[in-house]
Amino acid sequence: MYDYSERVPRWLNLANLFTLIRLACVPFAVQAILRQQHDRALTIVLIAGLTDVIDGTLARRFGMATSVGAYLDPITDKIFLSAVYIALAMISSVPWWLVIEIFLRDFLILAGSGAAILFLRMRHFPPSVWGKASTFLQIFCALVIMIGNAAPGSVASRWGGALIWPVAVLTAFSGLHYLWRGLRGNVQGAGESPASR
Repeated sequence: MYDYSERVPRWLNLANLFTLIRLACVPFAVQAILRQQHDRALTIVLIAGLTDVIDGTLARRFGMATSVGAYLDPITDKIFLSAVYIALAMISSVPWWLVIEIFLRDFLILAGSGAAILFLRMRHFPPSVWGKASTFLQIFCALVIMIGNAAPGSVASRWGGALIWPVAVLTAFSGLHYLWRGLRGNVQGAGESPASR
């Protein structure tokens, strides 16, 4: 009997399928935000968040982690979050300068990592605790703003704007910290002899 599993690539498992579902939700979330269908937009974003929890659980507990998934999952998260912030800026729920700052931070980190790979042959870029905190706060702020849009008289509608400045400060600090940590690691690495590496 022919085994059809041989024709299916290893990376195309259930965990990565949920990641792809989350990626497919991006245009629908953006469309709902731009049309100011706030309840629908919030529902789509929450469903996307649920797929993130599910794919992570499947990857860790059921041995579905793959190298493709390790790249696809964070890229999908970044695309989703960036798209949501752009859409929220387009309906004036967040200021454009905050969106530009978030993109500038990511660009500087990518550029710094690319330079390190190209010129210093570095391959290991562990995530920073401040970077994780910054991403969490960005997600939390977007959710609070979206809840406030869906329920104008709620507490979220009053707190959404107040979270913008903490997000801006932590985003800037996390980017600077990441670059500083990279430079410090390079200086320390350069000071080591080849035998000690």
